[in-house]
Amino acid sequence: MGKPTGFMEFRRETPARRPVPVRLRDWREVYEPFQADRLRTQASRCMDCGIPFCNDGCPLGNLIPDWNDLVYKDEWRAAIERLHATNNFPEFTGRLCPAPCEAACVLGINDDPVTIKQVEVTIIDRAWDEGWVTPVAPSRVTGKRVAVIGSGPAGLAAAQQLTRAGHSVTVYERADAPGGLLRYGIPEFKMEKRHLDRRLAQMEAEGTAFVSGVTVGPADAGEGILAAEELAAAHDAVVVAVGATFPRDLSIPGRSLAGIHHAMEVLPLANRAVDAEDPVSACAINAKGKNVVIIGGGDTGADCLGTVLRHGAASVKQFEIMPRPPDSRDPSTPWPTWPLVFRTSSAHEEGGDRVFSVNTVEFVDDGSGQVRALRACQVAMKSVDGRTTFEPVEGSEFELPCELVLLALGFSGPEPALAEALGLELTGRGTISRGPDYGTSRPGVYVCGDAGRGQSLIVWAIAEGRSAAMHVDRFLMGESLLPAPLPSA
Repeated sequence: MGKPTGFMEFRRETPARRPVPVRLRDWREVYEPFQADRLRTQASRCMDCGIPFCNDGCPLGNLIPDWNDLVYKDEWRAAIERLHATNNFPEFTGRLCPAPCEAACVLGINDDPVTIKQVEVTIIDRAWDEGWVTPVAPSRVTGKRVAVIGSGPAGLAAAQQLTRAGHSVTVYERADAPGGLLRYGIPEFKMEKRHLDRRLAQMEAEGTAFVSGVTVGPADAGEGILAAEELAAAHDAVVVAVGATFPRDLSIPGRSLAGIHHAMEVLPLANRAVDAEDPVSACAINAKGKNVVIIGGGDTGADCLGTVLRHGAASVKQFEIMPRPPDSRDPSTPWPTWPLVFRTSSAHEEGGDRVFSVNTVEFVDDGSGQVRALRACQVAMKSVDGRTTFEPVEGSEFELPCELVLLALGFSGPEPALAEALGLELTGRGTISRGPDYGTSRPGVYVCGDAGRGQSLIVWAIAEGRSAAMHVDRFLMGESLLPAPLPSA
């Protein structure tokens, strides 16, 4: 490494977040700029550790020590080439990935890990600023046609790889613009959509075609539906990358009351309204002046929290049925695994109360069909015959006023209509069944990302998209030179 003693000389440092009162008044990303010299110092903390577990901790197999060293040596152009060798979209992962690579950093055994994620995003942002990110034209044209259904990170990764292999690739997206959850699920304050738009422009310049506002489904589904069989017949291969969009629900009394919504009913509306003169009033479901309860303590719940705080909610509670995690790595998740630890996102800094070990049991009607409160109780987590259960704590029941409830309970799998239309088998979990080559039960149809894996991380989606692309290319051509970060599905 460029500075073998860097990890002993310098402490971990990350960019400051903009002051809470300031950032709650807009929808821009929350971080302040981080100077290049300070970033080079952080890159110098990367140890000459012998076995870089960070590479294995990253599903993409990012060559992290390589580009840390190059940044320290001020060789930025070489750094982006090394980063793009394994990751199509580091501007996405550098902003949205929870960084399992940092959890696996050798330095993290007994110290703060290297700021891998910040180095990654700074490399790609500088590359865009310097004009180093340009279209990569294929060296040949194969004449093969591939349809990619879904334009989230998995679909985009598969599409870019297959286009660069020389195939004619068309991406079909049911929303009015491509990007999937990157566009309409991720709030602007986590990733401004200009990052997505310029990457899509690069892909179009390379030859990838995008068709938006089209739902692929059964032939008899009505107007606006592109028949799945028709699409399959017009292409030599199909890649299904529709994500896991079927939300988990909370089937308790009062669930049908007005004012109770799935998170993905609200987040797309808020994202669409960001560019309006008054983003709050322009959002059809907004939290202005309301008492809000968010049920679910994960990333989607945090996205909802930051959104309703910007709407001007009167109060916000975020419920989590699990107990509060410990402040430091729990022995049950030793290095280099992903640690069980209490995390505070930028949204949690901004307001609201997090309530752990609580279960909602009923929604209360105000008499007109609108929710006015919910009833809940504290729970104790126990293990019974190896299964985790949550038992109510006697005497802990309470009622909490609320006019808006957002359900952020995760997603169980893809909506089944497309799989049924293509005649694809499903697993017991509701995901699309696939083999080690990402192939489904129908020859020539492949699945990658959350649609086959189940709800997961953006870095897994990109890795699966790249790996599936290699297998599709091999199916079409008999062999493939495309890289595959994952050996099998």
